[in-house]
Amino acid sequence: MTSAPTSRRPHIIRLAVFVAFLVVLFYLLAVKHVVNIEDVRRTVKATGPAAPLTYIVLSGVLGALFVPGPILAASSGLLFGPLLGVLVTLGATVGTACVASLVGRRAGRDSARALLGASRADRIDALIDRYGLWAVVGQRFVPGLSDALASYAFGAFGVPLWQMAVGAFIGSVPRAFVYTALGASIGNRSPALAYAAIGVWCVTAVVGAFAAHRGFRHWRRHGEPDESSTAGEDSVPAG
Repeated sequence: MTSAPTSRRPHIIRLAVFVAFLVVLFYLLAVKHVVNIEDVRRTVKATGPAAPLTYIVLSGVLGALFVPGPILAASSGLLFGPLLGVLVTLGATVGTACVASLVGRRAGRDSARALLGASRADRIDALIDRYGLWAVVGQRFVPGLSDALASYAFGAFGVPLWQMAVGAFIGSVPRAFVYTALGASIGNRSPALAYAAIGVWCVTAVVGAFAAHRGFRHWRRHGEPDESSTAGEDSVPAG
């Protein structure tokens, strides 16, 4: 009976180390801003015609390292304008989602399943099969939530890579336009573009808050174990 806590300890330590690593990354790049975005823009400009592809790769990795997405998207608008900039931002967003998801899966998937237990893990897997794509899409509409952090969590819970890529692309379209357009409006000095971006942001925030509330209630309702089935499992036939 004493072997269960011992077997769980390595998983707890592994997840704790992973979380501590993410916290350090977040502090250094999102709070202390150790990466100079001006240096990133200069590096991208130096690549000439390959600048859009270069920025997608660099921004995808930097986003996974918790460099704030709005800053990266605004830089895309400054470099490439509102049209090409939105496409570049979306490409980088998908890259960030895939990188963070793969790292989260590799670092935390087995430990998360071990700590949840087989029954709960199987229920979560079933929910992911049915709603994983739309969970990723919905998360992108929630204001104030780090996309990179959510992608690490999605990976740890086993959301498939294709769901991460497609969901990140679909769900990020409004915000990609907002922040890229704001960056482009600074470069082009276009108040109309800035007003349009702010309007889209307001609509997205309202929709995101409503969708998050509704989605959380739906997730809880379907994620709770069926009481009748649980009672059936616990009962032991006489004799």
